[in-house]
Amino acid sequence: MAWFGTKREPRGVRVAVELPVAFIEEGDTVIAYTPALDLSTCGKNKKDASRMFQEAVQIFFSDLIENGTVDEVLTGLNWKKDTVQETWIPPRISQESIGVKVPAFA
Repeated sequence: MAWFGTKREPRGVRVAVELPVAFIEEGDTVIAYTPALDLSTCGKNKKDASRMFQEAVQIFFSDLIENGTVDEVLTGLNWKKDTVQETWIPPRISQESIGVKVPAFA
């Protein structure tokens, strides 16, 4: 779960959002990536990558809030705004394995 605040909230108040995260192992590095924000970071292992991901999400939303671009950026990432509760809903993202045929290569 990622946490972020908004300009309208008192300092320290947080909003919780569930984000899909893919962890990809590349050698001695684990990459944490979420298509919901098109954001990635990495760490030495999954725990480290998860910690770094939390930090990256905090920085991402702090930057959006500071620059007043929350609506613009999240709309561009296909998030939907719930105007009744004044919250944002991330896009639904599913992960599936699909068998595909590719040209032969060596």
